[in-house]
Amino acid sequence: MPNIIDLIAQDDSASNISQDIKDTLYTKAAEKIETLRKEVSDSVFDTEPYNPKGEVETETETEVNPETEASEED
Repeated sequence: MPNIIDLIAQDDSASNISQDIKDTLYTKAAEKIETLRKEVSDSVFDTEPYNPKGEVETETETEVNPETEASEED
């Protein structure tokens, strides 16, 4: 895929420049859609969220003892 600026500098035809712009935008949109598709499907089917960077997400849970809270309130 030639650089759009190079096509303009070489005085290429307007239709070729326009087509190259369309192709570039289509490619970028398709890449973005592919990235989001996995995230959306995971959220619909309640699976682990998609993490494209491969990082491990850690969740911290705190346990609350209801007996302790009840005795503190009295």
